[in-house]
Amino acid sequence: MSYRLQRLPSAHPGIAVLARLVAIVLALVIAGIALAFTGARPLALGVQVISSTFGSSFGLEDLGLLVTPLIFTGLAVALTQRIGIWNIGAEGQFYLGAFFATWLGTSIAGAPLPLMLVALFLAGALGGALWILIPTLARAYADVNELITTLLLNFVATLLVYYVSTGPWRDAKSNMLASTARIRYEVPEFWGIVHWGFPVAVLMALGVAALLAYTRWGYEVRIAGANPQAARYAGMPVRRRIIVVMLLSGAIAGVAGMFEVAGTVHRLQGGISNNFGYLGIMVAVLARGSALAVIPAAAMMAVILNAGIILQTQGITTSTVLAITGLVLFFTAIGDEAAHYRLVRTGAQPA
Repeated sequence: MSYRLQRLPSAHPGIAVLARLVAIVLALVIAGIALAFTGARPLALGVQVISSTFGSSFGLEDLGLLVTPLIFTGLAVALTQRIGIWNIGAEGQFYLGAFFATWLGTSIAGAPLPLMLVALFLAGALGGALWILIPTLARAYADVNELITTLLLNFVATLLVYYVSTGPWRDAKSNMLASTARIRYEVPEFWGIVHWGFPVAVLMALGVAALLAYTRWGYEVRIAGANPQAARYAGMPVRRRIIVVMLLSGAIAGVAGMFEVAGTVHRLQGGISNNFGYLGIMVAVLARGSALAVIPAAAMMAVILNAGIILQTQGITTSTVLAITGLVLFFTAIGDEAAHYRLVRTGAQPA
């Protein structure tokens, strides 16, 4: 009997989790060996990271603040993946959602908080949807590659926010050079310093997962992503589905920006996104395009980011932290792919 490796279309959930855990452990072992050669104490650093992240309510609350925007942006990217499209512009849509929410939150005074929170939510969604509108129409009607259009608009959005936060909207009373005045309405806290954006993000991920799995619309989106020609032959409105999915994706990323402004930072400022839009791409890749898997993937990314912050406070350079982060993500991707392979028998070899 002989054996060969065969790739299966799907991995068993238990094997996938085990492969990911093994990959993370291997990455941390390699990173620890590298740190030991630089004179650092990897075991002590590991204990410090674990105790600071999971050993106190403050650490867990920090994780909650990090995981909230990551769920939103990861979900935005994962949604477009289901129809065979890559939304690389979640960063720009995040900024525009924050931009619209700030404009509304600083323009209206004295309105009831519940009403304004709904309005801010809609403003953030509208900002994100508008920022992806041109790439959407270009992709749907002219087959223009959305990778380029969504990516380039990120830089425009970033510069726009920097412009208004250092110019027309800058808070002259603040010592910060790139910051607007504090918005008048804040998302209430859910647990500690974690605001209600966290449960909203989780519920939105669950809702999108259910929409894709149990509705006709979701079925058509999945078929259009797997085989557009077959979907058109079956009479499915592929173009319409592309438009709706891309606009919904932009709206979700815009909502992430709204919650960052109204729930965490409370003002618009340059660099408010902290690269959450780009990190959402990694979250979506780790989740393999699954809306439900975005939640644990975002949690894993939040732990990595928080660990990086803690390591920097212990004297580890930013470059080293980025290298460790990349190593963990690289090994995780390898583990996810390895989980799809099995050893199968090929039968007896001829004499």
